[in-house]
Amino acid sequence: MPLVFSDFDMEKKAFVNPSDTVRRRKDFPQIAVSTFSGDIVEDYVKAFDPPEIARLYTANGSLPVYETEYKGEKIALFVSRVGAPACVAGLEEIIAMGAQKIVLFGCCGILNENATKGKIILPVSAIRDEGTSQYYLPPEDEIETDKNCLKAAEDFLSEFKIPYALGKVWTSDAIYRETPALIAKRKGQGCLGVEMECAASMAVARFRNIPFIQFLFGADNLDCEEYDMRDLILYGRNAGNKYLTIAFELGVRL
Repeated sequence: MPLVFSDFDMEKKAFVNPSDTVRRRKDFPQIAVSTFSGDIVEDYVKAFDPPEIARLYTANGSLPVYETEYKGEKIALFVSRVGAPACVAGLEEIIAMGAQKIVLFGCCGILNENATKGKIILPVSAIRDEGTSQYYLPPEDEIETDKNCLKAAEDFLSEFKIPYALGKVWTSDAIYRETPALIAKRKGQGCLGVEMECAASMAVARFRNIPFIQFLFGADNLDCEEYDMRDLILYGRNAGNKYLTIAFELGVRL
């Protein structure tokens, strides 16, 4: 019995395109950095007061896009909305404005505590257990990280002796349907963590031919007998400056 995702269409031009909703800007930074933590971006804005250069609009409200600078390179900094469809819509519009390289970071649920404790997680691939990526690439179980982008990230983290773990991640659309059986299956497939956007973000970057890297840090723990929320509600705020510095550095190295 055919599934709805078997209707994948290779046509590059859609009926509604990002260029129909936002305008391209000649002076838009080529590098874009984004995170899902509004607090991390807000703390940075309060500290450095970067100018606002654009906004991303949805029915939920608008999100500012700021311009900052790192090592002489202009960088667009913005918050991505949680969930694959909303995240990808924002990435599409940022690319349409003029971004040519993207770094995205955020937290994930840990599926392998021993392999990830105290480490940055670099996805080598993501299991496409969500719907958005199915509209950008033909149906496959996984999508691999761009090898050049992954090497750039590994080289930087190794150079500065920042501990990291390489492995798969599980991109899911349903945070409250991560059942024990599915968790065990994904762990068996080599997944280090579970999140909601990586597969879709890599898919849109590949579709638009944009260098893209995402890194993750552990928040809540699913590698235990009972769910451990840990510091999930902080969403990485305590180490926000560290994560932003990593993201900016990766942006100039991609």
